[in-house]
Amino acid sequence: MKDKPNEWISISDLMAGVMAVVMLLLVMSVLQKTYAELKHKQEMEQGGAAQQKRIAEMLNDLKKSVEEQGASSLMSFDIADGRITLKDNIFEKGSACITPLAAQAFKNIDVKISKFLQDNSLASIYVEGHTDSLPVSRPVTDYARFCTVYDDNFTLSAARAREARKLLISQLDAIQSKRIVVAGFGDSHPLKGIDSKDGRNRRVEIQFAVTSGN
Repeated sequence: MKDKPNEWISISDLMAGVMAVVMLLLVMSVLQKTYAELKHKQEMEQGGAAQQKRIAEMLNDLKKSVEEQGASSLMSFDIADGRITLKDNIFEKGSACITPLAAQAFKNIDVKISKFLQDNSLASIYVEGHTDSLPVSRPVTDYARFCTVYDDNFTLSAARAREARKLLISQLDAIQSKRIVVAGFGDSHPLKGIDSKDGRNRRVEIQFAVTSGN
């Protein structure tokens, strides 16, 4: 009977040791998971920064190409924001049809954009059409002449964005083409500091972006 207290002490010590090991393993598991998550986040941030750098390099290359073609009047470049703005003069007046000069300028651009999307799986392009706030005086129904039919600014802005997208995807396959998204905003997004009726609001913005990976 005298040995029983020692036996209970030994069992208690054993259980305490087991619990300590379990707690240690649990803490190690949590630390490993936290480390893995932080490492993944860091890798994604580094990857995103690298992708953004490639966007800037590609846009600088495109800008140089446009300048060499003498087509600078058709578009402007915002390298820091990863954006190209196509001006109103790339379209025929009151139309979604691309002018011959603009179509020629894009022959070099679309090849480079295609290569950029092929080389950068996390990159996407958003093509956004904008107009001024002057109302459409009468419905346009001659598709053959105007490359669209429209009776308001939203429809015209979407049609112009669609036609601009066509210029970008001529070198892409079906899967890559899905990474170029189109939207028409009409007169709802005027340029800062400019009256909504100002013709400079008529534009198509091509925004390059990097999506997050899974």
